[in-house]
Amino acid sequence: QVQLVESGGGLVQAGGRLRLSCSASGGTFLGAAVGWFRQAPEKAREFVAAISQSAGKTSVADSVKGRFTISKDHARNTVYLEMSNLSPHDAADYYCAANWIYSDLVLTSAADYLYWGQGTQVAVSS
Repeated sequence: QVQLVESGGGLVQAGGRLRLSCSASGGTFLGAAVGWFRQAPEKAREFVAAISQSAGKTSVADSVKGRFTISKDHARNTVYLEMSNLSPHDAADYYCAANWIYSDLVLTSAADYLYWGQGTQVAVSS
């Protein structure tokens, strides 16, 4: 059974940076498409960033473009979300998700993912 665990959340001042990590147990990210999503209180979950199984393709939401970067370290079996220039609008619970697929696609819809972590909270003070 695959389990995803996020870490790296916390409280940061506006303009600051954080790096979130997503690790997998019971599976390797080598053949997995992985995505990050976030959900703020009383708001719908939204796509943040995604990376293909080869790590050769990425996609980020327009709202975070130029500030957030997704990457994959196959040796460490970890996917990272580097976040910079954070604003209070970025405060949310952040979730990583994964699906093992045969094609090198970037999956941007939550419905495309089978496995989800429990989330890590990001708070941004103004």
